[in-house]
Amino acid sequence: MVSVLLADDQALVRGGFRLILEAEPDISVVAEAADGAEAVAKALVTRPDLVLMDVRMPVLDGIEATRQLVAQLPAARVVMLTTFDLDDYVVDAFRAGAAGFLLKETEPAGLLEALQVVMRGDSLLSPAITRRLISEFVARPPDAVAAAGMERLTNREREVAALVAHGLSNDEIAEAMVLSPATAKTHVSRAMTKLNARDRAGPRSILHAQRAGVRRAQRNPGCCG
Repeated sequence: MVSVLLADDQALVRGGFRLILEAEPDISVVAEAADGAEAVAKALVTRPDLVLMDVRMPVLDGIEATRQLVAQLPAARVVMLTTFDLDDYVVDAFRAGAAGFLLKETEPAGLLEALQVVMRGDSLLSPAITRRLISEFVARPPDAVAAAGMERLTNREREVAALVAHGLSNDEIAEAMVLSPATAKTHVSRAMTKLNARDRAGPRSILHAQRAGVRRAQRNPGCCG
């Protein structure tokens, strides 16, 4: 039996999740919380296997609540569920120790499948968010060398490059993409080589390449279609 704590400041949302989860014979909702501080306090008492955590909540936001909860209950798996798929939220959530990040628009069947993935010990990033990060990255080729390099990237290397550009470390990429740390490191290395990027944050980094592409588009509006 998987025990679950629901943390969301809207009672109707919590009620909807409860109905979905408790329809499953192997899931039990053991507690609900209306803010991050209450979520941490109730988690310490009920010690749930899984926490569904909203990002934006009063008193204590979901990301800080996740950070505190994981520090005190490292065995608990936290999945962020939010309507706000901002890139900063995604990065901060994984850095705080979240095991997954899903949008509230996820279908019930998709939610249940995602929770199974997380409870197996893997991590999960919403496919919609992954696609958007890749699209943003591919749409802004920084220069001729990097543009040519993008064509040589495999699909997996494109995904990795997009996450590198958004600030994730190798370990965070491994968790987000359900890879071993060694495999993630290999994909990062290959992507950086093909893009002629020497490091993550310097003047020859993937992130710098993205910014250069934005500046070029601003200087030459309409140049890229």
